Amino acid sequence: MNMPLFGTNGIRGIANEEITPEFAVKIAKAIGSYFNGNIAVAMDTRISSEMLKNSVIAGLISVGCNVYDANIAPTPALQYYLKNSDLDAGVIITASHNPPKYNGIKVVDRKGEELQREVEEEIENIFYAGNFKKTSWNEIGSVYTADIIDFYIEGVLKNAEAEETKLKVVIDCGNGAGCLVMPYLIASVADVLTLNSEPRGLPARNYEPVKDNLNYLIRTVKAVNADLGIAYDGDADRAIFITENGEYVSGDYSLAIIAGHKLEKKKGNIVVPVSTSKCVEEYVKMKGGSILYTKVGARNVAKKMKEVNAIFGGEENGGLIFPEHQYCRDAGMASIYIIRMLAERAGKLSDIIKNLPKYYTVKEKIECVEKEKVMEKIKKDIGGKADFTDGIRINSENGFVLIRPSGTEPIIRVYVERKNEEEAKRIAEEYKKMIKDLSK
Repeated sequence: MNMPLFGTNGIRGIANEEITPEFAVKIAKAIGSYFNGNIAVAMDTRISSEMLKNSVIAGLISVGCNVYDANIAPTPALQYYLKNSDLDAGVIITASHNPPKYNGIKVVDRKGEELQREVEEEIENIFYAGNFKKTSWNEIGSVYTADIIDFYIEGVLKNAEAEETKLKVVIDCGNGAGCLVMPYLIASVADVLTLNSEPRGLPARNYEPVKDNLNYLIRTVKAVNADLGIAYDGDADRAIFITENGEYVSGDYSLAIIAGHKLEKKKGNIVVPVSTSKCVEEYVKMKGGSILYTKVGARNVAKKMKEVNAIFGGEENGGLIFPEHQYCRDAGMASIYIIRMLAERAGKLSDIIKNLPKYYTVKEKIECVEKEKVMEKIKKDIGGKADFTDGIRINSENGFVLIRPSGTEPIIRVYVERKNEEEAKRIAEEYKKMIKDLSK
């Protein structure tokens, strides 16, 4: 049985060890054989991205595809370009938030949306069988240049109904793909100060915009009396916000804040994965909306949003989806929306956060070789009291417990959320012990 190549966010691994030029050529030939048309290609700023982009282009044109090379660009910029073009697919060379030694290959369809699993399986089958499209010397594809940055910026400003504000905003692009977009996009609506905004293969901070990596941004926001701080991941599809006081705003809070603001203008459905804090559900219901849960992963959220005509959705990691713009995570759109919202309210982000329901979350991961067997044992013990949308989620009035096996590692993840922090820690330890005992 062949191993799946695509994970939740495309194909990833250590550059030049797992994701080699040879591998990139071969998987590109499989991608090109499946789509058999015109394909846009972009990359992030990693040291290995140029090498892998060139390999992907070589593989695509070798099977007769025409390639539109967008060079360095955020993932949502390429997705927006595809949505508004007549091209057949797109490939982004990125490992998103992973450390610099990693890289990856992400494929999106002609609408700029993430591939569903059945399409990925067909590409994998072509790859393993070596069943590539045959082309003669005069049927090889051509390479064209695609200028997509200005088009994307104009699209965000239009779809966000952006207006100039008097806000002062500090942004940290993490030396990633956002460097070529975010300073210009934010400058269109606010007074902007930039950090780590030159493209570099070795970033000044880790690409993952978690609190421990944003100390410089937090200090700068306070030092210059800014109204807002924004940090981006490596391919700029996720945004994390910092209040005027230097307070780190979790992705769950961003989800809740924007969902609440949208619901004040129009009632509707909000879609989130099962790993989302209950503060979002509580806040959405307070604002008169309905919450729907999906499996973890942006493509699952986007798919459900389309099915139910949701007005907003996203993930707790800062990946927010605005259907009026496109059905994918978009940090540029999230940034302009928050800036516009603060200007409309003439208030502070910290004051909005004070009104959100408060929960404490503890996250654990437990090594477990036979994770599927352990999950089945837990299901039998729990019975019909849980939600099995993705893993096992046990809801209660004051929080939830989520138990999910990793899709790529021999581990089981446990999320425990409660209104009381000590209670959350205690319950997490209980489940951790239970899983270890069941693993023996």
